[in-house]
Amino acid sequence: MEPAVPVGGDRQMMSDHIEEAPRRIPVSGVYDVVVVGGGIAGVAAAVSAARNAARVCLIERYCALGGLATLGNVIMWLPLCDGRGRQVIAGLGEELLKLSVADLKHDIPTARFLNVPACWRAQSQECLEARKQTRYRADFNPAAYLLALEKLVVDAGVKLLYDTRYCAVAGGDGRVTHAIVENKSGRSALACRTVVDATGDADVCVHAGEETVSLDTNVLAGWFFTLTDNRLALQITSHAYSPVAAKQGAVGPFFRGDSADQVTEHILQTRAMIRKRLEVLRAENPAIDVQPLMPATMACLRMTRRLVGRTTIGERHQQESCADAIGLTGDWRDAGPIYSIPFDALRGVRNLNLIAAGRCISVDNTAWDVLRAIPPCVVTGEAAGTAAALAVRKTNGDLHALDYGVLRDQLRRQGVLLDR
Repeated sequence: MEPAVPVGGDRQMMSDHIEEAPRRIPVSGVYDVVVVGGGIAGVAAAVSAARNAARVCLIERYCALGGLATLGNVIMWLPLCDGRGRQVIAGLGEELLKLSVADLKHDIPTARFLNVPACWRAQSQECLEARKQTRYRADFNPAAYLLALEKLVVDAGVKLLYDTRYCAVAGGDGRVTHAIVENKSGRSALACRTVVDATGDADVCVHAGEETVSLDTNVLAGWFFTLTDNRLALQITSHAYSPVAAKQGAVGPFFRGDSADQVTEHILQTRAMIRKRLEVLRAENPAIDVQPLMPATMACLRMTRRLVGRTTIGERHQQESCADAIGLTGDWRDAGPIYSIPFDALRGVRNLNLIAAGRCISVDNTAWDVLRAIPPCVVTGEAAGTAAALAVRKTNGDLHALDYGVLRDQLRRQGVLLDR
């Protein structure tokens, strides 16, 4: 790495900036689709793009896939149904749900490892009636899922880069041409014909000049496991938060997700909260050794920053159909509501070849808490990866020129449910 250019002794230390020497950044790879972020949405985008014959690179800053689902211990695969017996998510969403519990031989209730309910694994009339009372969901072992997701991505032929920090984009004329990254090999650029922002925080969107919205209403949260008298248990540790991403009705302190200091402080105060929880558990069980296992190894922020697209999903869109639907989702909190997710809530506005997936798509505070959950993250990830791959083949990467009918037909072939 090139050294900073000195500007004069102690004066340099007091300056509000330094100057860095110009440098040539090598291009370390050329891809059809670069997916930034290896959480659930990023995995879905990368796998779906690769299955549609694209050359794909998936960038992940940690050394494991799954994001909050695995590294954050948010092990709840929330429902694929509407709460009234109707399945609304299939395709890769159903595949990844089943993968999460594929090696779970029996339920472990204390650890909250729970398989798909029996009524959703059979087709009898009795099961169809039972589905109206039992939602299509599961709770998984994050360690097992981490390993399964990695194998899925590698087997799909995706180029995976762990321990790689996304830094910036390069491009012009309404296109992102390169994603700039840093890792053990230094700083380099990945050439891309399309790029998927699956960072969860709209990092690529911001750097590419897209309009975004940020929140400062995140509360302390950090789930972890304990081992108590040879019994594994999940400790769901969090302050109360607002479902409309407000401060009213939530318990502070509150944090932004787009600030280095804020993210660090969130982690530090969450760890302090965990230590206090352990003190309580040990006081309640003085004769038993209570040991913490697998605390979250990332900031467990719910809603941080998102794209402002041509269409923004809101609670007002419940039960409405849209002409450019790329999938459906129910509301994990309530039975009945169904959201039809529009393609225009994913596509960048100023960049023709940029698309978002996961919790940073264009959704307002009334519906953000619904669309940030694992199932809709897979829905938007599968759609983003599929659209990116199709755009490379048919429109030179221009997602706005991609015929919606072509995308719709391909998503249907992949088993995605689009119609109410």
